Amino acid sequence: MVQVAVAQYAPGLDKERNLAEARRLVDEAAGRGARVIVLPEYAAFTAPRMDERFVESAEPVDGPFVTGLAEAAARHGAHVVAGLNERLDEPGRISNTLLAVGPSGIAARYRKVHLYDAFGYKESDIVRRGAVADPETFTVDGVTFGMQTCYDVRFPEMTRRIVDAGADVLALPADWVPGPLKEDHWVTLVRARAIENTIYVAAADQAGPTGAGNSMIVDPMGVVVASLGESTGTAAGEVSAERIAEVRKKNPALRLRRFTVAPTP
Repeated sequence: MVQVAVAQYAPGLDKERNLAEARRLVDEAAGRGARVIVLPEYAAFTAPRMDERFVESAEPVDGPFVTGLAEAAARHGAHVVAGLNERLDEPGRISNTLLAVGPSGIAARYRKVHLYDAFGYKESDIVRRGAVADPETFTVDGVTFGMQTCYDVRFPEMTRRIVDAGADVLALPADWVPGPLKEDHWVTLVRARAIENTIYVAAADQAGPTGAGNSMIVDPMGVVVASLGESTGTAAGEVSAERIAEVRKKNPALRLRRFTVAPTP
């Protein structure tokens, strides 16, 4: 059994302030016993529009933001999952990257595959799409975690590949942009990914005004075991391998399926 927390806040243009807030929330969650803390997408920097500011503020994975999170993870003996705008060698482009930072450094990484070219946005204007690769996972006290980002949740085959790689829990950082029916989509999709894969989902969104909030931890039956509204804060819940086994005995959907997932070119 592992205590997991989602941490919700609204990153802005001030990277030092963003890091300070991220570390404060990690401290808060770890103080409540969390061994894994999930922060939002673009936790290091967020501007109101997807433009060159994301490129100008980008950092490498050994930059100040990740270094600061690594120090907090090491101090608490925890793993912290967070998104950042990663600097690339390609001019004018970044990667939308997730890192799982543990007590000994980076434990897993993921670069966003499904870019948010929808609802009037065009993330691909400045973000280089991540390559389709074997999902990276990390394990805490016998529970295995995988990662994906925000818009990825609309693609069920994405999560299924992560489950096939052995994940018991999906860490899902997001900057889920508010809009008509968007909160309903968020809650529905997060619960659906948990139910259809019989896994836990720890979904950490940005708080308003940049995000829709509603960060939550959902169990393999789709039950919301911990959640937040629209404000900054943390919510924690227990993730249990026994609960997963119990649900999969009742609903052996993974074993009964007739199809596999294959990437497109």
